[in-house]
Amino acid sequence: MDVDLGLEIYHTIGAAADRIGVDAYAVGGVVRDHFLQRHCTDIDVVCVGKETGGDVSIGIELAKAVATAVGQGGKEPKVAVFKNFGTASFATRDGLQLEFVGARKESYSHESRKPAVENGTLQDDQNRRDFTVNAMAVCLNAGRFGELVDPFGGIHDLNEGILRTPLEPNITFSDDPLRMMRAVRFASQLGFRIDDATFQAITDNAKRIGIVSSERITTELNKIMLSPRPSIGLKLMMRCGLMTIVLPEVAMLQGVETIDGRGHKDNFYHTMEVVDHVAESDMSGNLWLRWAALLHDIGKPHVKKYSDKQGWTFHGHEAKGSHMVKRIFRRLRLPLGGEMKYVEKLVMLHMRPIILAEDEVTDSAVRRLLFEAGDDIDDLMLLCNADITSKNPDKVRRHRSNFELVKRKLVELEERDRIRNFQPPVNGQDIMDTFGIGPCREIGIIKDAIKDAILDGKIPNDRDAAWQMMLKMAEELDLKKVTAD
Repeated sequence: MDVDLGLEIYHTIGAAADRIGVDAYAVGGVVRDHFLQRHCTDIDVVCVGKETGGDVSIGIELAKAVATAVGQGGKEPKVAVFKNFGTASFATRDGLQLEFVGARKESYSHESRKPAVENGTLQDDQNRRDFTVNAMAVCLNAGRFGELVDPFGGIHDLNEGILRTPLEPNITFSDDPLRMMRAVRFASQLGFRIDDATFQAITDNAKRIGIVSSERITTELNKIMLSPRPSIGLKLMMRCGLMTIVLPEVAMLQGVETIDGRGHKDNFYHTMEVVDHVAESDMSGNLWLRWAALLHDIGKPHVKKYSDKQGWTFHGHEAKGSHMVKRIFRRLRLPLGGEMKYVEKLVMLHMRPIILAEDEVTDSAVRRLLFEAGDDIDDLMLLCNADITSKNPDKVRRHRSNFELVKRKLVELEERDRIRNFQPPVNGQDIMDTFGIGPCREIGIIKDAIKDAILDGKIPNDRDAAWQMMLKMAEELDLKKVTAD
């Protein structure tokens, strides 16, 4: 079977390989994505010395030869060389990222996922690939250009939508446990089914994920979160045991407890619905909004209570969950700056719009929600809308109708009162200058009173009204205005 990968760069690579006397193959993701008609800008090239099986530097030699050919008539791209790994890479002017390596054979110790590497054949290189759909190679040399080398039936598995390892799966996953997360990620991204024997091997080797760095695990986890339906990968992680190890806080959500015939909903599967709803609604692909959806209910197992009168309650789960976010981000090596604070805020506030929808929607309550959410109000409302799930369609319709009322009120008050990112018109420096005082408790009392009065609609959000209230509060606190000499 011959394959036309469709870009001139492949002919350029093949011609350079012919000049220096090596065989060159496009391998892995670029071949897989060609058959899936997915756009791919990362091109991996494996090269093999025709007589000797090549050596680890042959990839560097080919990379330099291709860069020279690409640069003719213009600026030659800079080649990044990694001698210890026998690899080299460069980017083309049209945005392709090319990486070259000599064919390799790998062997692993049980304690590490870092292999011992030696020269190998193309077959050795294909044997070490994670899945059959990633083990296909296309020859780029002129005499065999486009020839597909598919020893493990990758084309068949692509057509059937199956993920399967080239070699015995227990060996594949024990050697490099990160491949278990990659299996789940590809299933989530591509909508593929993991072969039964392969999935059983993931389950059997799940604890081996402990030797993989948090950063590598999180890279795969983020790709799962950004897939069209994140729940596919997240449910697979739960089924095979990876979730309990990687995100035990989410794993704890699974299950239904029943007392006196009264049970609560399974909060894990509810969370899966919420994450998918957010993914469907969020056209921008906001990773951190999806993380907020995944973590929004993690406080529930810690505050769950049962009473004869109320049944199951989860009071305060939003505050508990928000407090847990930092520990999770730190453990997974996720960013601890604005991204984490954004997730903390959305987890903390995710119940507020829903509670407003169930109660009388007062201007004061909506102003306070706008004040606390700030620029994240739209994302919060998207999350809260996704959080409305029930097997009772009438209940869902009623909640969504009430929720629309809150959204309209938010728009009206934002246009009228300019509360989003609200800063009181009178600040602490104004108070200190007016009354000739330094930092003290009275300043906080006055600022809070002005803020509350504006949010409660008692005074308008303007400087004159706030200034008059400051003077009145100062009089009550026995502060004397500074007079000019």
